[in-house]
Amino acid sequence: MPRPKKNAAKPAATPKHGATTGARIGYETPLWKAADALRGSMDPAEYKHVVLGLIFLKYISDAFEEVHARLESERAQGADPEDKDEYRALRVFWVPKEARWAVLQANAVQPTIGKLVDDAMDAVERDNPQLKGVLPRDYARPALDKTRLGQVINLVSNIRVGDSESRAKDVLGRVYEYFLSQFASAEGKKGGEFYTPRCVVRLLVEMLEPYKGRVYDPCCGSAGMFVQSEEFIAAHGGQIGDISIYGQESNYTTWRLAKMNLAIRGIDAKILNGDTFHNDGHKDLKADYILANPHFNDSDWGGERLREDKRWTFGVPPVGNANYAWVQHFVHHLAPAGLAGFVLANGSMSSNQSGEGEIRKAMVEADLVDCMVALPGQLFYSTQIPACLWFLARDKKNHRFRDRRGEVLFIDARKLGQLVDRTHRELTADEITRIVRTYHAWRSAGGSRSVATAYEDIPGFCKSATHDEIAKHAHVLTPGRYVGAAAIEDDGEAFDEKMKRLTATLREQMAEGRRLDAEIEKNLRELGYGG
Repeated sequence: MPRPKKNAAKPAATPKHGATTGARIGYETPLWKAADALRGSMDPAEYKHVVLGLIFLKYISDAFEEVHARLESERAQGADPEDKDEYRALRVFWVPKEARWAVLQANAVQPTIGKLVDDAMDAVERDNPQLKGVLPRDYARPALDKTRLGQVINLVSNIRVGDSESRAKDVLGRVYEYFLSQFASAEGKKGGEFYTPRCVVRLLVEMLEPYKGRVYDPCCGSAGMFVQSEEFIAAHGGQIGDISIYGQESNYTTWRLAKMNLAIRGIDAKILNGDTFHNDGHKDLKADYILANPHFNDSDWGGERLREDKRWTFGVPPVGNANYAWVQHFVHHLAPAGLAGFVLANGSMSSNQSGEGEIRKAMVEADLVDCMVALPGQLFYSTQIPACLWFLARDKKNHRFRDRRGEVLFIDARKLGQLVDRTHRELTADEITRIVRTYHAWRSAGGSRSVATAYEDIPGFCKSATHDEIAKHAHVLTPGRYVGAAAIEDDGEAFDEKMKRLTATLREQMAEGRRLDAEIEKNLRELGYGG
């Protein structure tokens, strides 16, 4: 008698955020170093797809083998390990025999390993239509060193990423995230186009709190905004199914990264490949939340072909810079009570070139601008251009928060962040919390989950400004114009006492310096140097 199908298992809960903004599981760094050592002369942009494709294949094979082993042990009860529906009921990808990891590992040293991997990718896509066109190919190409490919396969074989324990810990998600960041760093400007630093995404997500509704990113890169939106909901006890995800990405290979990034987490999303400006794949969408990081100051967006577009409600954006095309695209797709948070270059806050100042003025006067955040430098892999965050609200009197019409919050976070290497900085978890709570306290009527205290202006950090104040600054939205200078703490020490203390300290330091000079001179004489 055939065994009844089991109910679909719920996805494993994502662990709550820890003290850091990039949760680590311990072996990402050595794994990356080992994998990178095998790259040889291959370009990082090319190698990225080689490695991430293999990691994805290992993930689905691990998950498959775990279910396969259980079904094998239940054959006496009527289980069939080769029944595809058993796996689909559990939201596990079906892996054909030729694509199972054990087959690839057994043949890792064979010169035909490249073709075997290509065949495995074809087979997985054939039997899982949702992955069609997503997985990387061309592992058999002559330029790809087959010895190194076999070494990478053996390396990846040493980690379990798809079994239930690993899924509960989101092992693959974190390895994948870490590798994306490392590839972005290795590729520099080019690589940063597909990757928004985790701390920036987390800040955007926690500022907006997308608990329920439609979430949209029209330039979604490798889908980090969506991944962290779902992580945020899970971490705060919400239901993942309460949001619907829509996205678009113009770069085909980056779109594939996004599809894999979402597939490994079981996130259902409508992600399209195509140019959002010229072929808007979600024309009728009105989103409750928009999160995005468009290319900074993009001069090659084809604006000359869109002079009469209906999206330009506040003014026609310049052909030479897409910033205000993106801003108006976001506004166009916002629902009546929708909220948007996105990254732009700092110049967007003050530029008056080619009518940008007039567009910005019109948006302020339409009461769309809710909050502006100036970010610290060195956060992004793609550029050293200083960046900021814009937050827009379609309706500032929508009864979700307090009536804040005629006001804009300015936050200057340029002094925050800590260096994680010589060239890159991250916002810490505490710094993100500080910014988030400031915004939520300002906009809240007491109902926000993250608000513990009432809002107040803090010189040098935050300021709630009226539209009249903004008009006096010619509608420039740079936070530094409004927050002023930070107050200097008074330590209670009188001026003359402080000068005495500082002078005494300086004398001690100078005396110590003379002592060290004398000791160095003595040691040199003993070694036969000097007079």
